[in-house]
Amino acid sequence: MRRAFPGDIATLVALMAQFYAESDYGLDRDLAEKAFAVILSDEHLGYVWLIDEETKVVGYIVLTLRFGMEYGGLMACVDDLFVVPHSRNKGLATATLALVRDFCKSIDVRAITVEVSHSNGSAQTVYRRLGLAEARDRQLLALALASPAHVF
Repeated sequence: MRRAFPGDIATLVALMAQFYAESDYGLDRDLAEKAFAVILSDEHLGYVWLIDEETKVVGYIVLTLRFGMEYGGLMACVDDLFVVPHSRNKGLATATLALVRDFCKSIDVRAITVEVSHSNGSAQTVYRRLGLAEARDRQLLALALASPAHVF
């Protein structure tokens, strides 16, 4: 795993397009490029890493940051985690999440969250390995104030 930089945006967008295609979404590539440019230019917003298998890029992870009153400090959200199909079931996602967890501890992040589809059992399994679990008394609600990068 290595930190992503602006020169990696084309690779990140290509991976994101594959990720979205798995859910039958198209991708607004211009919006995705702009989003990567923004997050890569400001560590207050979060971090992006590329996932390598030997010398080849096979995935990426996006970690966004926010302040949470409940925890009295920074919270992180695993916003995207994708590994290409031929590199799955090799422990790459689990190893990546462990490295990201350790990184979060090093910058004093107080909690990590992730949004995962109810129907994505394999992703849930990977996240649970790290210790993420459903919040007993919480439900995610969302209000879109702009168009998302995925296209139906």
